[in-house]
Amino acid sequence: MKPIIVAAKGKGKLTENWKYCIGTGRLGLALQKEYLDHLKIIQEKIGFKYIRGHGLLSDDVGIYREMKIGEEVKVFYNFTYIDRIFDSFLDLNLRPFIELGFMPDLLASGDQTIFYWKGNVTPPKDYQKWSDLVTAVVEHFIERYGLEEVKKWPFEVWNEPNLVNFWKDADKQEYFKLYKVTALAIKAVNQDLQVGGPAICGGADEWIVDFLEFCHKEEVPVDFVSRHAYTSQSPKKVTPDYYYQDLVDNTDMLQQFEEVRGLIKKSAFSDLPFHITEYNTSYSPINPVHDTPLNAAYLARILSEGGDYVDSFSYWTFSDVFEESDIPKAPFHGGFGLIALHSIPKPTFHLFAFFNRLGEEMLYRDAQMIITRKENGSIALVAWNTVMEKGEGFEKDLLIQIPVSSDQYFLKRQSVDEHHANSWKVWKEMGRPRFPDKQSIETLREASIPKLMTAKINKEEEGYLKLAITLSKNEVTLIELNEMKDETETYKGIDDSLITSYTS
Repeated sequence: MKPIIVAAKGKGKLTENWKYCIGTGRLGLALQKEYLDHLKIIQEKIGFKYIRGHGLLSDDVGIYREMKIGEEVKVFYNFTYIDRIFDSFLDLNLRPFIELGFMPDLLASGDQTIFYWKGNVTPPKDYQKWSDLVTAVVEHFIERYGLEEVKKWPFEVWNEPNLVNFWKDADKQEYFKLYKVTALAIKAVNQDLQVGGPAICGGADEWIVDFLEFCHKEEVPVDFVSRHAYTSQSPKKVTPDYYYQDLVDNTDMLQQFEEVRGLIKKSAFSDLPFHITEYNTSYSPINPVHDTPLNAAYLARILSEGGDYVDSFSYWTFSDVFEESDIPKAPFHGGFGLIALHSIPKPTFHLFAFFNRLGEEMLYRDAQMIITRKENGSIALVAWNTVMEKGEGFEKDLLIQIPVSSDQYFLKRQSVDEHHANSWKVWKEMGRPRFPDKQSIETLREASIPKLMTAKINKEEEGYLKLAITLSKNEVTLIELNEMKDETETYKGIDDSLITSYTS
């Protein structure tokens, strides 16, 4: 086996673009305790900077209201719920990455909606009232949170307008009109506020070209470009509970990032930030691939390399407290939790937590591993073994040589694979209970913990630490190496051979 020899000098810094933003379901869910409990866990273990969700202007948040006084209809705005929601986010050190949508029913030009909570996806029947609404919302945020804070919040106009489900007829020119009116309203409040779009899904990048040409020609402000990215193919089978799809190679998503970055560079706005405001393997909320170790191993390379091309990429979504279907509280498999067991992390959660343990200085990176050094000199690496084929086996052996200064190190290794931290496997073995009892939930929590291994490791004469590791199928492993000082000899008369069953 040819060893991987790590250079002593770093190869630059690992960006934190992968933890810039996290996705969520509709914002109204943030009024629920279990949602906030899960978000608190996410912030404690990972610590994202922004959060993005649907439905800011939908009726369940209840901002836009009308009242008839005599023969006159007057508009008024109610910020009670959104204040509670954004206060909760900010209390957890999360800023909103604002998605402006969907259309309030009283302002909508039609009755086309999406999801059971009826997010209206039609243009406004009165663009002046829409502009007034945007202005009122932005001014309220500034009044409540301060201009310097709100200037840090990106304002993204709509969600996936290239899809007929999310924007009536996927009318590009009507979207451009909506964007222009919205952007001008935001900038009229303060020129330093950030506004961007077009928030399209993949497969329609001509929208980005046309969008930037429109903004240039019409002199419409644009501060960033946004897009979504998924790598699932057409469904093989759809049932009321499940949505099965194959995945293309994970390099496809990196290629998507790179290609759109190239389109931006060729435009009149070549230096604009580029945000992937949604990404995952499958776009379907009921595709169980999200619960698998494969999902974590598959996304590891994207976390490792995605920041080379985009300013942020926001995982969809952090929680299974989520409602993106025709019925409320439908089983969901896209978040970090398992089905309705919201506090049970699944493998992808651990992937993010592992990456959060990496250092800033990147010593080595390839398609299967990233090795970093922290400020205190300790080493942290994440390695993965992505296997798309069915069956057993597929182990991968790695031999790594890392130059170090100290003689002894404490090695801590945590792993997620098909047999560890795989609550989905245990849930299946239980018979896939729809409403697990308390004992079953406790078992699933116990099954969600990564495998832990520790050891003392010595520096070789050549000045290297030599690590020989085997990765099982779809394993993601975090190895941390901390300098240690062995103080065994300070314990007078210590002799572990006197303990029954043990040698010294």
